[in-house]
Amino acid sequence: MHKHHIALGLAAPSTVSASSVAGALDIAKRKPVQPVTLIRPHAAARAARFFVEKFPGRSMYAVKANPSPELIRTLWDAGVTHYDVASIAEVRLVARLLPDATLCFMHPVKAEEAIHEAYFTHGVRVFSLDSLEELEKIMRATASRDGRDATDLTLCVRLRVSSEHSKLSLASKFGVAPHEAKPLLFAARQAADALGICFHVGSQAMAPEAYTQALERVRAAIVDAAVTVDVIDVGGGFPSSYPGMEPPPLERYFDAIHRAFESLPVSYSSELWCEPGRALCAEYASLIVRVEKRRGNELFINDGAYGALFDAAHIGWRFPVTLLREPESTVRDHPFSFYGPTCDDLDHMAGPFELPADVVAGDYIEIGMLGAYGSAMRTAFNGFGSDETVIVEDEPMASLYLDEDEQVASNVVTL
Repeated sequence: MHKHHIALGLAAPSTVSASSVAGALDIAKRKPVQPVTLIRPHAAARAARFFVEKFPGRSMYAVKANPSPELIRTLWDAGVTHYDVASIAEVRLVARLLPDATLCFMHPVKAEEAIHEAYFTHGVRVFSLDSLEELEKIMRATASRDGRDATDLTLCVRLRVSSEHSKLSLASKFGVAPHEAKPLLFAARQAADALGICFHVGSQAMAPEAYTQALERVRAAIVDAAVTVDVIDVGGGFPSSYPGMEPPPLERYFDAIHRAFESLPVSYSSELWCEPGRALCAEYASLIVRVEKRRGNELFINDGAYGALFDAAHIGWRFPVTLLREPESTVRDHPFSFYGPTCDDLDHMAGPFELPADVVAGDYIEIGMLGAYGSAMRTAFNGFGSDETVIVEDEPMASLYLDEDEQVASNVVTL
């Protein structure tokens, strides 16, 4: 999804508190000098169970969203058995953590050496592709020593679909145009034990129509190629709740996908897959930062664009925030922007982030919904970073998995 470097397998913080605490305010009272990541395994487990029980097919976790080993094990324990891996590093990570998991190498452009290792060392049998060149690469890399082609491959041809309903586009880099898919689908059908079609509607899809429109393109491609398709993979893009981006209930997405899938010209035994990333892990983590300086409406905090707030800086993503102060401030909220700790002008998060107008240096702020693409995007640029992680028992600042009564009872803030 992102064009920044991900510290794979390194995204796991170096220290994780073994004991749970009630919530963010308890951590702020300790007056930590460095940012502290709060993780909520119960929230990730709840999201996983929701997908496992309610999505009308198979749900596999997109590891790139957050490759924390603790999270991956939590999702496994909650019933997620399949993992969308996009690099050989992700393959190795999940294979090491979960030897019995099913790994699906869903990056459409892979190094031949990565394919070979994935197939022969880690037992990967599912690969995506969007060109004849990639198909030839997969067949070479998985052939036996005597040159015989593999006979146990599931090959998923990625179609290019619109990202018009999503906040972040994934429509330009990967995917074969539906009207150009026929020769690739035909060739993949000849090579594969099982043939799939996959797509990605973009990140943070705000309407179920994103999937139904994409599935119409799938229909056209199947009809044009006249091939038997065994797997339909609707990819990721399932949303979470952020300020100004409150999506419909996920059940509406599932219902729309199921209806469209049922109408496709595929056999009764065809499987329906999805690849949630953000939706499984956004509620898993938040971050406590300290205000080091206030300059008018600008707050200088000790994490930023080169830490967990890459999206807030570079694509203007707004995250929920709350001031951790006891007693609570009674002053009206005011819009602020943030500067991170590095010496770089780009280390700026425009927001606006609504906080009490009396916030001052030394105050602590919780920034919520950072489980997806937060920890995964961290660097140690300029010598700044965070290595303390604490398990907390309170609820995330927003949730698509709690009903209104539960949110009120848990004091969930949906800013």
